Amino acid sequence: MTARQHGTMLALCVLATLAAPALAQTQKRTPPPVPPPPAPNAAANPDDGKADIAYGAFQRGMFLTALAEASKRAQQNDPAAMTLLGELYAQGLGVPRDDGKAADWYKQAAAHGDRDAMFALAMFNLEGRAGPRNPDEAARLLAAAAKLGHAAAAYDLGLLYLQGQQFPQDFARAAQLFRQASDAGNADAQYALASMYKEGRGVPKDINEAERLMGLASVAGNVDAMVEFAIAQFNGSGVAKNEVAAAKLMLIAARRGSAIAQDRMARILMAGRGMPADATEAVKWHIIAKAGGDSDPDLDAFAAQQTQQVRDAAEKAAKIWMSTLPPRP
Repeated sequence: MTARQHGTMLALCVLATLAAPALAQTQKRTPPPVPPPPAPNAAANPDDGKADIAYGAFQRGMFLTALAEASKRAQQNDPAAMTLLGELYAQGLGVPRDDGKAADWYKQAAAHGDRDAMFALAMFNLEGRAGPRNPDEAARLLAAAAKLGHAAAAYDLGLLYLQGQQFPQDFARAAQLFRQASDAGNADAQYALASMYKEGRGVPKDINEAERLMGLASVAGNVDAMVEFAIAQFNGSGVAKNEVAAAKLMLIAARRGSAIAQDRMARILMAGRGMPADATEAVKWHIIAKAGGDSDPDLDAFAAQQTQQVRDAAEKAAKIWMSTLPPRP
Protein backbone atom coordinates (compact mmCIF):
# COMPACT_ATOMS: atom_id res chain seq x y z
CA MET A 1 0.00 0.00 0.00
CA THR A 2 1.36 3.43 -0.91
CA ALA A 3 1.57 6.28 1.57
CA ARG A 4 -1.19 8.09 -0.35
CA GLN A 5 -3.53 5.08 -0.14
CA HIS A 6 -2.70 4.59 3.53
CA GLY A 7 -3.53 8.23 4.27
CA THR A 8 -6.81 8.10 2.36
CA MET A 9 -8.07 5.11 4.33
CA LEU A 10 -7.14 6.77 7.61
CA ALA A 11 -8.98 9.96 6.69
CA LEU A 12 -12.15 8.04 5.94
CA CYS A 13 -12.46 6.76 9.48
CA VAL A 14 -10.68 9.27 11.71
CA LEU A 15 -12.06 12.61 10.56
CA ALA A 16 -15.45 11.55 11.92
CA THR A 17 -14.37 11.77 15.57
CA LEU A 18 -13.04 14.42 17.93
CA ALA A 19 -10.57 13.97 20.73
CA ALA A 20 -13.41 14.10 23.30
CA PRO A 21 -17.22 14.36 23.26
CA ALA A 22 -18.44 17.91 22.88
CA LEU A 23 -20.53 17.88 26.06
CA ALA A 24 -17.61 16.60 28.10
CA GLN A 25 -15.53 19.54 26.89
CA THR A 26 -18.32 21.93 27.84
CA GLN A 27 -18.77 20.41 31.29
CA LYS A 28 -15.09 20.86 32.07
CA ARG A 29 -15.31 24.57 31.47
CA THR A 30 -15.79 26.97 34.34
CA PRO A 31 -16.80 30.59 34.08
CA PRO A 32 -13.43 32.01 33.03
CA PRO A 33 -11.63 34.73 34.96
CA VAL A 34 -12.20 37.45 32.39
CA PRO A 35 -11.85 41.20 32.75
CA PRO A 36 -14.99 43.22 33.34
CA PRO A 37 -17.23 43.54 30.29
CA PRO A 38 -16.83 46.31 27.75
CA ALA A 39 -18.65 49.47 28.62
CA PRO A 40 -22.38 49.23 27.90
CA ASN A 41 -23.77 50.72 24.75
CA ALA A 42 -24.92 53.99 26.25
CA ALA A 43 -24.84 55.96 23.04
CA ALA A 44 -26.98 58.81 24.27
CA ASN A 45 -27.51 60.80 27.44
CA PRO A 46 -31.14 60.20 28.44
CA ASP A 47 -31.32 63.74 29.77
CA ASP A 48 -30.61 65.58 26.52
CA GLY A 49 -30.77 63.00 23.73
CA LYS A 50 -27.26 63.93 22.56
CA ALA A 51 -24.29 61.67 22.02
CA ASP A 52 -22.82 60.37 25.27
CA ILE A 53 -19.50 62.19 25.66
CA ALA A 54 -18.16 59.81 28.34
CA TYR A 55 -18.70 56.62 26.37
CA GLY A 56 -17.67 58.22 23.12
CA ALA A 57 -14.39 59.24 24.70
CA PHE A 58 -13.92 55.76 26.18
CA GLN A 59 -14.43 54.09 22.80
CA ARG A 60 -11.86 56.43 21.20
CA GLY A 61 -9.28 55.79 23.91
CA MET A 62 -9.63 59.26 25.47
CA PHE A 63 -9.73 57.88 28.98
CA LEU A 64 -9.10 61.07 30.95
CA THR A 65 -12.02 62.72 29.19
CA ALA A 66 -14.14 59.64 29.84
CA LEU A 67 -13.15 59.76 33.51
CA ALA A 68 -14.08 63.41 33.88
CA GLU A 69 -17.41 63.11 32.08
CA ALA A 70 -18.37 59.88 33.84
CA SER A 71 -17.53 61.42 37.22
CA LYS A 72 -19.97 64.25 36.53
CA ARG A 73 -22.69 61.83 35.52
CA ALA A 74 -22.04 59.53 38.47
CA GLN A 75 -22.77 62.43 40.83
CA GLN A 76 -26.24 62.47 39.28
CA ASN A 77 -26.69 58.77 40.14
CA ASP A 78 -26.26 57.62 36.54
CA PRO A 79 -25.59 53.84 36.80
CA ALA A 80 -24.04 53.58 33.33
CA ALA A 81 -21.50 56.26 34.27
CA MET A 82 -20.75 54.40 37.50
CA THR A 83 -20.12 51.23 35.53
CA LEU A 84 -17.80 53.12 33.21
CA LEU A 85 -15.84 54.42 36.19
CA GLY A 86 -15.57 50.86 37.46
CA GLU A 87 -14.24 49.80 34.07
CA LEU A 88 -11.62 52.53 34.02
CA TYR A 89 -10.33 51.63 37.48
CA ALA A 90 -10.53 47.88 36.82
CA GLN A 91 -8.32 48.13 33.76
CA GLY A 92 -6.20 51.08 34.83
CA LEU A 93 -7.27 53.26 31.92
CA GLY A 94 -6.47 56.92 32.53
CA VAL A 95 -6.00 56.14 36.23
CA PRO A 96 -3.87 53.68 38.19
CA ARG A 97 -5.54 50.29 38.39
CA ASP A 98 -7.48 50.07 41.64
CA ASP A 99 -9.67 47.01 42.13
CA GLY A 100 -11.12 48.40 45.34
CA LYS A 101 -12.38 51.58 43.66
CA ALA A 102 -13.57 49.57 40.66
CA ALA A 103 -15.59 47.28 42.93
CA ASP A 104 -17.07 50.26 44.79
CA TRP A 105 -18.29 51.82 41.54
CA TYR A 106 -19.63 48.51 40.27
CA LYS A 107 -21.51 48.01 43.54
CA GLN A 108 -23.11 51.44 43.28
CA ALA A 109 -24.12 50.79 39.67
CA ALA A 110 -25.44 47.33 40.52
CA ALA A 111 -27.52 48.79 43.34
CA HIS A 112 -29.13 50.99 40.68
CA GLY A 113 -29.93 47.92 38.58
CA ASP A 114 -27.09 48.01 36.03
CA ARG A 115 -26.67 44.48 34.65
CA ASP A 116 -23.15 45.09 33.29
CA ALA A 117 -22.00 46.12 36.74
CA MET A 118 -23.59 42.99 38.23
CA PHE A 119 -21.68 40.84 35.75
CA ALA A 120 -18.42 42.66 36.45
CA LEU A 121 -18.87 42.17 40.18
CA ALA A 122 -19.59 38.48 39.61
CA MET A 123 -16.26 38.17 37.78
CA PHE A 124 -14.51 40.01 40.61
CA ASN A 125 -15.97 37.53 43.09
CA LEU A 126 -14.93 34.55 40.96
CA GLU A 127 -11.39 35.86 40.57
CA GLY A 128 -10.93 37.13 44.11
CA ARG A 129 -10.33 40.71 43.02
CA ALA A 130 -10.97 43.37 45.67
CA GLY A 131 -11.52 40.68 48.30
CA PRO A 132 -11.63 36.93 48.89
CA ARG A 133 -13.17 34.68 46.23
CA ASN A 134 -16.89 34.31 46.81
CA PRO A 135 -18.46 31.88 44.29
CA ASP A 136 -21.85 32.04 46.01
CA GLU A 137 -22.03 35.82 45.67
CA ALA A 138 -20.81 35.50 42.09
CA ALA A 139 -23.63 33.07 41.35
CA ARG A 140 -26.18 35.43 42.89
CA LEU A 141 -24.93 38.32 40.79
CA LEU A 142 -24.89 36.21 37.63
CA ALA A 143 -28.49 35.22 38.27
CA ALA A 144 -29.50 38.85 38.77
CA ALA A 145 -27.71 39.99 35.60
CA ALA A 146 -29.10 37.08 33.58
CA LYS A 147 -32.61 37.95 34.71
CA LEU A 148 -32.04 41.41 33.24
CA GLY A 149 -30.96 39.91 29.90
CA HIS A 150 -27.17 39.85 30.19
CA ALA A 151 -26.08 37.15 27.71
CA ALA A 152 -22.63 36.38 29.16
CA ALA A 153 -24.11 36.14 32.65
CA ALA A 154 -26.73 33.68 31.43
CA TYR A 155 -24.01 31.57 29.80
CA ASP A 156 -21.80 31.52 32.90
CA LEU A 157 -24.79 30.76 35.12
CA GLY A 158 -25.68 27.90 32.79
CA LEU A 159 -22.19 26.48 33.26
CA LEU A 160 -22.69 26.48 37.03
CA TYR A 161 -25.91 24.46 36.63
CA LEU A 162 -24.25 22.17 34.11
CA GLN A 163 -21.37 21.44 36.45
CA GLY A 164 -23.34 21.39 39.70
CA GLN A 165 -21.45 24.34 41.21
CA GLN A 166 -23.28 26.52 43.74
CA PHE A 167 -26.49 24.84 42.52
CA PRO A 168 -27.58 21.21 42.18
CA GLN A 169 -26.70 19.92 38.72
CA ASP A 170 -29.62 20.65 36.41
CA PHE A 171 -29.15 20.03 32.69
CA ALA A 172 -32.58 21.39 31.79
CA ARG A 173 -31.95 24.68 33.60
CA ALA A 174 -28.49 24.92 32.03
CA ALA A 175 -30.05 24.45 28.59
CA GLN A 176 -32.60 27.19 29.29
CA LEU A 177 -29.86 29.63 30.23
CA PHE A 178 -27.71 28.65 27.26
CA ARG A 179 -30.68 29.22 24.97
CA GLN A 180 -31.23 32.68 26.47
CA ALA A 181 -27.62 33.59 25.81
CA SER A 182 -27.62 31.84 22.45
CA ASP A 183 -30.65 33.79 21.26
CA ALA A 184 -28.77 36.97 22.20
CA GLY A 185 -25.90 35.91 19.94
CA ASN A 186 -23.43 34.52 22.49
CA ALA A 187 -21.22 32.10 20.52
CA ASP A 188 -20.05 30.13 23.57
CA ALA A 189 -23.65 29.53 24.57
CA GLN A 190 -24.52 28.45 21.03
CA TYR A 191 -21.70 25.92 21.16
CA ALA A 192 -22.70 24.66 24.61
CA LEU A 193 -26.37 24.30 23.66
CA ALA A 194 -25.40 22.54 20.43
CA SER A 195 -23.36 20.08 22.48
CA MET A 196 -26.36 19.38 24.70
CA TYR A 197 -28.60 18.75 21.68
CA LYS A 198 -25.96 16.42 20.30
CA GLU A 199 -25.92 14.40 23.53
CA GLY A 200 -29.59 14.77 24.47
CA ARG A 201 -28.81 16.30 27.87
CA GLY A 202 -31.40 18.72 29.21
CA VAL A 203 -33.04 18.84 25.76
CA PRO A 204 -34.24 16.16 23.33
CA LYS A 205 -31.45 14.75 21.21
CA ASP A 206 -31.56 16.57 17.87
CA ILE A 207 -28.56 16.39 15.54
CA ASN A 208 -30.05 18.87 13.09
CA GLU A 209 -30.59 21.50 15.79
CA ALA A 210 -27.15 20.75 17.20
CA GLU A 211 -25.50 21.43 13.87
CA ARG A 212 -27.62 24.52 13.23
CA LEU A 213 -26.37 26.01 16.49
CA MET A 214 -22.85 24.76 15.82
CA GLY A 215 -22.96 26.60 12.50
CA LEU A 216 -24.06 29.82 14.19
CA ALA A 217 -21.29 29.54 16.78
CA SER A 218 -18.80 28.77 14.02
CA VAL A 219 -19.77 31.88 12.05
CA ALA A 220 -19.46 33.92 15.26
CA GLY A 221 -15.87 32.73 15.67
CA ASN A 222 -16.03 29.92 18.25
CA VAL A 223 -13.06 27.76 17.25
CA ASP A 224 -14.35 24.57 18.92
CA ALA A 225 -17.59 24.98 16.99
CA MET A 226 -15.65 25.45 13.76
CA VAL A 227 -13.91 22.12 14.29
CA GLU A 228 -17.11 20.24 15.04
CA PHE A 229 -19.11 21.89 12.28
CA ALA A 230 -16.35 21.15 9.77
CA ILE A 231 -16.41 17.48 10.81
CA ALA A 232 -20.20 17.45 10.43
CA GLN A 233 -19.86 18.94 6.94
CA PHE A 234 -17.17 16.44 6.03
CA ASN A 235 -19.39 13.55 7.03
CA GLY A 236 -22.79 15.01 6.12
CA SER A 237 -24.00 14.57 9.70
CA GLY A 238 -26.93 16.91 10.41
CA VAL A 239 -25.88 19.16 7.52
CA ALA A 240 -25.30 18.76 3.80
CA LYS A 241 -22.08 16.92 3.05
CA ASN A 242 -19.48 19.33 1.70
CA GLU A 243 -15.85 18.27 1.98
CA VAL A 244 -14.54 21.42 0.32
CA ALA A 245 -16.34 23.73 2.75
CA ALA A 246 -15.28 21.49 5.63
CA ALA A 247 -11.63 21.71 4.64
CA LYS A 248 -11.77 25.51 4.33
CA LEU A 249 -13.38 25.87 7.76
CA MET A 250 -10.94 23.42 9.34
CA LEU A 251 -8.07 25.45 7.93
CA ILE A 252 -9.44 28.59 9.59
CA ALA A 253 -9.67 26.78 12.93
CA ALA A 254 -6.16 25.40 12.48
CA ARG A 255 -4.77 28.85 11.79
CA ARG A 256 -6.51 30.09 14.94
CA GLY A 257 -4.58 27.63 17.05
CA SER A 258 -6.80 24.57 17.50
CA ALA A 259 -4.52 21.53 17.83
CA ILE A 260 -7.44 19.27 16.92
CA ALA A 261 -8.04 21.26 13.73
CA GLN A 262 -4.34 21.20 12.94
CA ASP A 263 -4.34 17.42 13.24
CA ARG A 264 -7.43 17.19 11.00
CA MET A 265 -5.81 19.48 8.45
CA ALA A 266 -2.83 17.14 8.33
CA ARG A 267 -5.21 14.25 7.62
CA ILE A 268 -7.15 16.21 4.99
CA LEU A 269 -3.94 17.10 3.17
CA MET A 270 -2.63 13.58 3.56
CA ALA A 271 -5.79 12.13 2.00
CA GLY A 272 -6.46 14.84 -0.57
CA ARG A 273 -10.13 15.17 0.31
CA GLY A 274 -11.67 18.65 0.35
CA MET A 275 -8.44 20.08 -1.04
CA PRO A 276 -5.53 18.67 -3.04
CA ALA A 277 -3.15 16.29 -1.27
CA ASP A 278 0.07 17.95 -0.15
CA ALA A 279 2.54 15.87 1.82
CA THR A 280 4.65 18.84 2.88
CA GLU A 281 1.68 20.78 4.23
CA ALA A 282 0.29 17.64 5.87
CA VAL A 283 3.52 17.00 7.75
CA LYS A 284 3.79 20.70 8.62
CA TRP A 285 0.37 20.71 10.29
CA HIS A 286 1.18 17.43 12.02
CA ILE A 287 4.31 18.96 13.53
CA ILE A 288 2.33 22.00 14.68
CA ALA A 289 -0.46 19.83 16.14
CA LYS A 290 2.07 17.74 18.07
CA ALA A 291 3.61 20.92 19.48
CA GLY A 292 0.10 21.85 20.65
CA GLY A 293 -0.34 18.50 22.41
CA ASP A 294 -2.28 16.51 19.79
CA SER A 295 -0.25 13.41 19.00
CA ASP A 296 -1.16 11.09 16.14
CA PRO A 297 0.77 7.85 15.57
CA ASP A 298 -0.71 7.36 12.11
CA LEU A 299 0.54 10.74 11.00
CA ASP A 300 3.91 9.92 12.56
CA ALA A 301 4.01 6.90 10.26
CA PHE A 302 2.94 8.99 7.27
CA ALA A 303 5.65 11.57 7.96
CA ALA A 304 8.29 8.85 8.32
CA GLN A 305 7.42 7.57 4.84
CA GLN A 306 8.17 10.93 3.19
CA THR A 307 11.45 11.89 1.60
CA GLN A 308 13.99 13.83 3.62
CA GLN A 309 13.34 16.83 1.37
CA VAL A 310 9.62 16.80 2.24
CA ARG A 311 10.29 16.40 5.96
CA ASP A 312 12.87 19.20 5.98
CA ALA A 313 10.54 21.57 4.11
CA ALA A 314 7.65 20.72 6.44
CA GLU A 315 9.75 21.27 9.56
CA LYS A 316 11.01 24.61 8.24
CA ALA A 317 7.46 25.75 7.43
CA ALA A 318 6.21 24.62 10.84
CA LYS A 319 8.98 26.50 12.64
CA ILE A 320 8.23 29.67 10.71
CA TRP A 321 4.52 29.37 11.52
CA MET A 322 5.11 28.68 15.22
CA SER A 323 7.62 31.52 15.51
CA THR A 324 4.82 33.99 14.85
CA LEU A 325 2.80 32.78 17.84
CA PRO A 326 2.96 34.27 21.35
CA PRO A 327 4.77 32.10 23.91
CA ARG A 328 2.62 29.50 25.63
CA PRO A 329 1.78 30.27 29.27
